[in-house]
Amino acid sequence: MPVSAEPFIAARDLLLRLRDDYDAAVREFRWPVMDRFNWALDYFDHLPADDLALWCIGESEEKLSFGELRTRSNQVANHLRALGVRRGDLVMLLVPNVRQLWEALLALMKLGAVISPATILLTETDVRDRFERGGMRHAIVDASLTGRFADLNRNYTRIAVGGAPGWHRFEDAYAASEAFVPDGETRATDPLVMYFTSGTTAKPKLVLHSHQSYPVGQLSAMYCFGPQPGDIQLGIASPGWAAHMYGLFAGWNAGTAIVAMAQPRFDPRKVLDVLVRCGVTVFWGPPTVWRMLIQEELGPRPPGLRAVLSGGEPLNPEVIDHVQRAWGLTLRDVYGQTETTLLVGNSPGQAIVPGSMGRPMPGFVIGLLDENGAEAEEGEIAVRLEPPPLGLLQGYQQEDGSVRPIEGKFYRTGDLAVRGPDGRLSFVGRADDVFKSADYRISPFEIESALLEHDAVAEAAVVPSPDKQRFVVPKAFITLSAGYAADSATAFDIFACMRGRLAPYKRVRRIEFCELPKTVSGKIRRAELRQQEAARRHDRIRGPAEFWEADFPELSGRGRAGNVT
Repeated sequence: MPVSAEPFIAARDLLLRLRDDYDAAVREFRWPVMDRFNWALDYFDHLPADDLALWCIGESEEKLSFGELRTRSNQVANHLRALGVRRGDLVMLLVPNVRQLWEALLALMKLGAVISPATILLTETDVRDRFERGGMRHAIVDASLTGRFADLNRNYTRIAVGGAPGWHRFEDAYAASEAFVPDGETRATDPLVMYFTSGTTAKPKLVLHSHQSYPVGQLSAMYCFGPQPGDIQLGIASPGWAAHMYGLFAGWNAGTAIVAMAQPRFDPRKVLDVLVRCGVTVFWGPPTVWRMLIQEELGPRPPGLRAVLSGGEPLNPEVIDHVQRAWGLTLRDVYGQTETTLLVGNSPGQAIVPGSMGRPMPGFVIGLLDENGAEAEEGEIAVRLEPPPLGLLQGYQQEDGSVRPIEGKFYRTGDLAVRGPDGRLSFVGRADDVFKSADYRISPFEIESALLEHDAVAEAAVVPSPDKQRFVVPKAFITLSAGYAADSATAFDIFACMRGRLAPYKRVRRIEFCELPKTVSGKIRRAELRQQEAARRHDRIRGPAEFWEADFPELSGRGRAGNVT
């Protein structure tokens, strides 16, 4: 390894050695001090050439070693440089989870370009907005998606995977030289990746990470995932989501193989088959994926599977219980944001407390701040900036190209949690999702977790519904499991179930069956539901499949178990 990678390797090796000793890892770990560092050139290119790096599964299958990916990414880097891609240029990467995506990621890192990952769900309007506000200079796009750029009247380099009229062919890279010579050194603080956060009420923010904040900062994800030699890792995350890069660095920072599945639509049965056939040892995905998986018959535990994790949204206890019963594995919750790397989690060797998302990862000091900014046992999750952690954004890029850094003593996440006596954090909700009803503080997450224990409920989102007597009451928007009708009988059973499981002030008073609106990253748009509900109550109208507890006078005085697994 080059000298520039030595501090990174030392920090990595310490965390691997203390994989199962959380207290020692927190005590001994220090973020490496780095001046020059390019993760792809200084680290990735020096991994064992013959070891399996990537197993692509889509319409066909392909395995690539670290040596093969090194060569291919060199060729792609040379090709892109010939087309005009330069250090510091912003490049939109709109490609499904196929081999060419991974080649392009490594190539752009080597060039010192700034990667802007994008989900294939982007619309023409989204594309235009990202070009206008981000200042994109190049686009690498799957041929099937180039139509979304047809009305984009801007001067930019067009590169299509698979080839398209008027676009340069990505595949011409394979005729380029296999040797790559960088045009200079990469500073560790140079920009590497810019994400557009998945906004729910406003336009997405532009989050900028550096060559150290993401590759090096994700040592926290590597530690929490707990990789071991010979592991095969599968993560379900669409390119364009921060979780996709979490998985890349968590796996390759430990030199493990990554399985990349390209699915136009998520197929839980195919995922379960891949877990068995590919001998996956570490598997992770967001709660939405886990909820879809448990709708299937999970079957016996896949033979090689050792670790299962979830992140991206709060994980409901019912999902954890289901996986434990089926596979005998504890589904470990983790927490991070687009602006950060993995901050909090249940790492290997820690005792798991149901409902807890774990403890702060080595290198991070996490405080909980009350409404006045004072530290408390319950409050907003905040990352202490002294000593400065590496796994934090450089800042938010503004439309004029300037970067607004994070200032003050803390980076505030906007999420609320409560700290237990053992230091573990339990999620309460987004600061703007928690509400009061008749002066009682309501956590939507707690009510949603109770709802998910009912067989009929596949997904749920709880928001405040205006009410004359209590000011607001909890209303649940529910997506039903297969086989259940959106009728009064189902609503009655859910209401009855909740009467026996929730305190009166927390009880769901209104239910609407619907498909939940989501961001491009798959998160429920609770803000949209709040606005919709406020407008309906103002106009005194109900949704097409909406039921109120008051519709069922026979519920008065009842408290029954309901149809619960």
